[in-house]
Amino acid sequence: MLIKRPADIPPSEITPRALFEDRRRFIATAGAGLAGALLGPGLLSAHAAPAPGPGRTALSPPAPSPLSTTEEKTSYKSVTTYNNFYEFGTDKADPAENAGKMALRPWTLRVEGLANKPRTFDIDELLRLVPLEERIYRLRCVEAWSMVIPWVGFPLAALLKQVEPQGSAKYVEFVSHYDPKIMTRRPVLEWPYAEGLRMDEALHPLTILAVGLYGEVLPNQNGAPLRLVVPWKYGFKSAKSIVAIRLVDKQPATAWNRAAPDEYGFYSNVNPEVSHPRWSQATERRIGEFRKRPTLMFNGYADQVARLYQGMDLQRNF
Repeated sequence: MLIKRPADIPPSEITPRALFEDRRRFIATAGAGLAGALLGPGLLSAHAAPAPGPGRTALSPPAPSPLSTTEEKTSYKSVTTYNNFYEFGTDKADPAENAGKMALRPWTLRVEGLANKPRTFDIDELLRLVPLEERIYRLRCVEAWSMVIPWVGFPLAALLKQVEPQGSAKYVEFVSHYDPKIMTRRPVLEWPYAEGLRMDEALHPLTILAVGLYGEVLPNQNGAPLRLVVPWKYGFKSAKSIVAIRLVDKQPATAWNRAAPDEYGFYSNVNPEVSHPRWSQATERRIGEFRKRPTLMFNGYADQVARLYQGMDLQRNF
């Protein structure tokens, strides 16, 4: 019998801890004769936002967005306990355990660079400037797993309009909060975390800044109080806990591209035809499911965004 060592197992084959624990609990409960109850409202309620608990705050009801997918949403528990946020640890469970150390107030966002009206926004002031929407988007991770998350946020374009980008601004750079007192000092990546978009990508209606999910204020481990969401790109493009946005004329360096340029390109569009050097991206596993499904070009948003890349070689510009 061939026994795989941990180093031999790609991340796409590893069952998420939250999912494993839920399945184990389900089997144990079924053995006690309660499977019928779990298959009724109890199981369905896993896909609805629970009442806000200690430390959780409901947002004012956001307007539903016509850009939302109608796919079944991933459970609140999985969304908030299976995360990539390497500043708080590299295990998927680490952010939920460690990110609570990060204080969210006071919090300011600097929007600077090639803008006619650069300014610094207080996070609460910013929330008063723009109406919030609920956007139910797919999130696709480079390790071949995915989720469907009901984000609450507003178009990035609405924020950029406030500062009036200059014509010479071709790219938008995002810089995340970094505090070595509470975040890792290990050189997993170059800190602070940085990401970037081309200006037309940043202004696309699908690109949002999220402040919540499931109708509640964004949990720390999911990138509170403000994170980028670009649904046709791999999840690492969506910078968390943003403190600065810079309008620049040259393509900015990004965290993962600096760390491994032959594995993580600047564009990072979901493309099943471009494999990661260590695993295929042709299929994915939705968190909460055991079967694999084919990966969709641009994460299923090709009708909306494919025109942005007309004439580009998507094998080279990955």
